[in-house]
Amino acid sequence: MPQYQTPIDLSSVRRPVATANGLPNAHYTDPDVFKSESRAVLHASWAGFAVAADVPENGDAKPLEFLGIPLLLLRDKNGDVRVFQNICRHRGMILVDSARKIEGAIRCPYHSWCYSTKGALVSTPHVGGPGHNTHDAIVKDDLGLIEVRSHIWRDVVFINLDGDADAFEVVNADLIARWHEHTAPMYHGGADSTFALDVTCNWKLAVENYAESYHLPWIHPGLNSYSRLEDHYHIEQPISSSGARSASKTGSAIGTGAFSGQGTLVYRQLTGDEGATFPDFAGLSDKWDEGAEYVCLYPNVLLAAQREHAYAILLEPIDTNHTIEHVHIYYASPDTDAALRTRNTAQWKEVFEEDIGVVEGMQKGRAAIGFDGGRFSPAMDSPTHCFHDWVAAKMGAQAGT
Repeated sequence: MPQYQTPIDLSSVRRPVATANGLPNAHYTDPDVFKSESRAVLHASWAGFAVAADVPENGDAKPLEFLGIPLLLLRDKNGDVRVFQNICRHRGMILVDSARKIEGAIRCPYHSWCYSTKGALVSTPHVGGPGHNTHDAIVKDDLGLIEVRSHIWRDVVFINLDGDADAFEVVNADLIARWHEHTAPMYHGGADSTFALDVTCNWKLAVENYAESYHLPWIHPGLNSYSRLEDHYHIEQPISSSGARSASKTGSAIGTGAFSGQGTLVYRQLTGDEGATFPDFAGLSDKWDEGAEYVCLYPNVLLAAQREHAYAILLEPIDTNHTIEHVHIYYASPDTDAALRTRNTAQWKEVFEEDIGVVEGMQKGRAAIGFDGGRFSPAMDSPTHCFHDWVAAKMGAQAGT
């Protein structure tokens, strides 16, 4: 595989949608560009990492990796969800190797240094020699677990790996305001409401595909039969390359949030054989009776806002051409019909699986020498172009251009 020098000239990506090219092949195929892009885009942003439902009870701990970094998702003894680097401050040993409940302290399996669920170093056995559990050189207050900055919204645990991003509520004020009606409690459907898809493509292709409705008639004919292409509108809310804000068909430009996607004016509830439906979220206006919105919250979280259930898709980038899509479905009540939940999960899984062939096909296409990133339909692809423009801007910021 050819190696590329970075930074790559992305000026053509930052043009207005009518004349722009997409991101070049290297951003989908080259390992060095993947590393550089990971730092500029994923480390420097609020990236989706997990869901709070993964650790439902106090003391629950789940080891995960993100971009090869060993992390620990933990609900501490007071019920707060935290993210730590999953390593002992002594010799860098992995602390927790499988999901489990922390009954007392987090104990390193190597030399038994122990940490509280809040990350404090509480015990260092024999550190000063046999029978001596302290040493003047080992200051416990300085050697707690390394905590990763995190924030929870719509049950998604977002992390900022480099620690330098503005507060989540500031960065994402636009989408929070846009979905201000969706503040009622959300309840994860449980084991029958989550699944993962292992996809042979770069993570960005999953974002690009989700952002647009252009492909509905051909890739999702069942969905398009009742929520047609012409029933959809664009949502696009990053700062454009010219510095002007974009506005959606139904919303005004507010703030500087980075997201894009699509909405539908024709949303059809799932109905059981006996006419049962899921209960609605409280506090929604009439807009949501037959409307729904599907948004890519940059960089890697795909969200749905609907009247009676919601979902979050967390894209886990593994390498240049490998992504795991973690899907979690939520409801307005903790007690919903199990058969209807199972049916709903199967329906969404079928829809999302229909996209696998196209994102994997586009990934294969990025091996074509001379492909210039492609062109965008100004009428149909502006939400996707918004994402490309945002990535290019983040890369430029890292390079100082």
